[in-house]
Amino acid sequence: MRKYIIGIDLGGTNIKSSIFNLEFQKIHERSALTEAAKGPFHVLNRIVDIIQEMLSSEGIQPASILCMGMGIPGLLDPEQGLSIFSPNFSDWENIHVVNYMKNHFEFPVYIDNDVRVNLYGEWQFGAGTDYKNLILITLGTGLGSGIVNNGKVLYGTTSSAGELGHMNMYREGRPCRCGSSGCLGRYVSAIGIVKTFTDKLEEGRSSMILEWVGEDCTTITARMISEAYDLGDSLAIEVMHETGKILGFGLSNVINMFNPEVIIVGGGMSAAGDRLLNTVRETVEKHALKLSSRACKIVQAKLGGQAGMIGAAAYAKNKISL
Repeated sequence: MRKYIIGIDLGGTNIKSSIFNLEFQKIHERSALTEAAKGPFHVLNRIVDIIQEMLSSEGIQPASILCMGMGIPGLLDPEQGLSIFSPNFSDWENIHVVNYMKNHFEFPVYIDNDVRVNLYGEWQFGAGTDYKNLILITLGTGLGSGIVNNGKVLYGTTSSAGELGHMNMYREGRPCRCGSSGCLGRYVSAIGIVKTFTDKLEEGRSSMILEWVGEDCTTITARMISEAYDLGDSLAIEVMHETGKILGFGLSNVINMFNPEVIIVGGGMSAAGDRLLNTVRETVEKHALKLSSRACKIVQAKLGGQAGMIGAAAYAKNKISL
């Protein structure tokens, strides 16, 4: 009997799901709205329905599924299969995801943090292949990260290792949902760069983006800043470089601490590419320890939105092989 693995990437907006064969070739993929506002059990039921629909569509029996991996945002206990808290979902606290899935499926199910399953994806199939010391950061609405040290993913005491987005960059800076302020993620995420840009507009600065949005600053996006950068907009260029410099200082700390071979930058903001990363690299070259910085490359992620699904599947297969 042929065996398959399922990978689920659970996001605040979309549930992305794939079936892979044991060589990690994709058999079936689909995406559906999460509908997170309707509560955790509605979301879990949607996942169950999606899995059943995928299996039915491919004529695959549940007995042919070797295992399933799920990437879930927020704090969790992977060993217990417990999602402790997720900021992306309504009323999502202490949800025993694995036990819930056991009510519907007999194959083993494993969960991990969404950024770490992206890390598994890029490490094994993307920009991190052949490296034993690497870090993935994802720049989206916040800054997430995962760390591989000497060929092992770091988890820490409470499976919370790698919260690089909450490094304090300013003693009294922008407030953060973690309860602190001045966190790196509040400046270099998509939300962060837009905040920096709109703050400067409020100070009286001008930009072609104002013409695009009809003076409605609430509709400005990180993508618009990248587009204005390419068109020579002086404020967009300034903000992109300022953001890159802050991220460069943050990654200098990371390089000094973990001595990685490569730092992979993923997430929606990674689409800025060298517009952002050139300044990051320049800052790292100036401020990180020379021996460590020269041994470390800073590159864009390769897998994009596929990393979470294939990474979740790879993580599950690794767990079942232990």
